[in-house]
Amino acid sequence: MMKDRPTTPKEFFDYAKSHDSEMVDLKFVDLLGTWQHCSFPIDTWDEGTFKDGVGFDGSSIRGWKGIHMSDMLAVPDATTTCIDPFFDAPTVSVIADIIDPITREDYPRDPRHVARKAEQYMVSTGLADTCHIGPEPEFFIFDEVRYEQNQHTGMYKIDSVEGAWNTARFEEPNLGYKPSFKGGYFPVSPTDTYHNLRGEMVYEMRKLGIVVEAHHHEVATAGQSEIDMQFCPLRQMGDQFMWFKYIIRNVARQHGKTVTFMPKPIFDDNGSGMHSHLSLWKDGKPLFAGDQYAGLSELALHAIGGLLRHAPAILAFAAPTTNSYRRLVPGFEAPVNLVYSARNRSAGIRIPMYSDNPKAKRLEFRCPDPTANGYLAWSAMLMAALDGIQNGIHPGDPLDRDIYEMTSEDLAKFAHTPASLEEAIDVLEKDHAFLTTGGVFTPDLIEAWIVWKRENELDPLRLRPHPFEFSLYYDS
Repeated sequence: MMKDRPTTPKEFFDYAKSHDSEMVDLKFVDLLGTWQHCSFPIDTWDEGTFKDGVGFDGSSIRGWKGIHMSDMLAVPDATTTCIDPFFDAPTVSVIADIIDPITREDYPRDPRHVARKAEQYMVSTGLADTCHIGPEPEFFIFDEVRYEQNQHTGMYKIDSVEGAWNTARFEEPNLGYKPSFKGGYFPVSPTDTYHNLRGEMVYEMRKLGIVVEAHHHEVATAGQSEIDMQFCPLRQMGDQFMWFKYIIRNVARQHGKTVTFMPKPIFDDNGSGMHSHLSLWKDGKPLFAGDQYAGLSELALHAIGGLLRHAPAILAFAAPTTNSYRRLVPGFEAPVNLVYSARNRSAGIRIPMYSDNPKAKRLEFRCPDPTANGYLAWSAMLMAALDGIQNGIHPGDPLDRDIYEMTSEDLAKFAHTPASLEEAIDVLEKDHAFLTTGGVFTPDLIEAWIVWKRENELDPLRLRPHPFEFSLYYDS
């Protein structure tokens, strides 16, 4: 992040004064991964606020405990200080950790707390002192979205000036240049109409100290895009991912556009994933480089073994929506096969081979998508990797064949991603001991996650007729 970022409460107030800021915006993340915020006149704070926190009602925060335990404290972290780019008046922004006001202990359902515990547990094992995460979030930029769900209506409609379905739309004039279905990868302007918009998103990220490696149009039609952040430590990347979504949505809105991170908003075209690169380091040295397969170390192979063994449970956090499993289906380059391979993008774990520099050696878990709460998803990945290393879990032989040329009989020999969120949640319910090791994920958090997903997503969806069912069955 920015080199002049404050690290102490005193520096926070100096920073605010230097930017003529009279307000502070306090942000924190709910269980599912959405930012909440509240703003305060900065003269109502003092250095003690960074120890004592500010009180708020947590009973309405998704996934948290109910009204009987509603009082919470949000304790600002001065190291996250920056200027919010979207408020008219200069406003200092700071991310908070959540504290129980009675016990003064970290709230176990605070995702940022989970990420901190995951990093602390990693250090306590002596295996590594840094987990670097490098995500590749994809998203769609639409011109309009309409949806409705009630007792007698169930519909959605999206539109995009780039949509392949709009080649005949009356646009006064229609100039063409619509990326075709599956034809949107890397076209130049004028087919890529969103270069400048993505560039503005990147510039805003860079102002906050986020290092961006690249941005480009993605495979799907209708404005699918990708912006890649340079790897950094896990919890820091969790913070950056929250800013990433916030910036992209707000820049798009300023231009009359809307962004979705839904993995599969468009039928019969590529979905949006969030390939997540992971590597472990110790004393400034990379631990994944070695003389084994694809230039990996034995430690890295065992990390892959842990990830593959626990992948279905991880995906309850890393592909956490019912829509996630519209993407995780065979075809469309979907990484549904829980195998590992160098270069092969149809494998669940890929070993990038762009460079033989030991510092570039990493694994790429391709199953997550950007609806994930990064703090929880990447912490789960780290815990699975550590479990694999500690227990010497070998991943077996790599799969270097073209998976799309393999028969169903051949593929049946390999494990696959869950077919639904319900299946992933069921696996998590049985396979979570690797997450609770060291108290990183508490049983309470895992139970809260499972209950929320079942009661608020799976069961309500199960009760509602799907629009396609009318095409299938109306005149049966």
